[in-house]
Amino acid sequence: MGLFKDLFGKSGEKPKKEQPNVPWKPLVSVHQLDEIAEKSKDKTQVIFKHSTTCGISRMVLNTFNANYDYPKDQFDLYYLDLHSFREVSNETGIKFQVVHQSPQLLVIRNGVVVAHDSHGGINSIDLNSYI
Repeated sequence: MGLFKDLFGKSGEKPKKEQPNVPWKPLVSVHQLDEIAEKSKDKTQVIFKHSTTCGISRMVLNTFNANYDYPKDQFDLYYLDLHSFREVSNETGIKFQVVHQSPQLLVIRNGVVVAHDSHGGINSIDLNSYI
């Protein structure tokens, strides 16, 4: 029994997962979009649009979080709950001239989107290319 205890932990205990240290900033206001565009002149800005009711969106977000390995000062990373902040989501598409998708990642430099993708393509974007 000791071998199984060592392999699987104590009875009833769930193994602890290491939590990624993703420096999310909540995107909750249309006014933040102008700030993001302005900040992008000096530093890459990234927006993750997430649907809290979609399993695929949750899976993509979890994968993004698990693979996140960038220094905190490389870019600003915004999380947008598109159901809670529908107006912000709609305005994001208008301001940055992208068709709404969910989940969706937008990379912004000099006030414009330089890369974006949705679903599985999100985790294929090499953010190092835009730092």
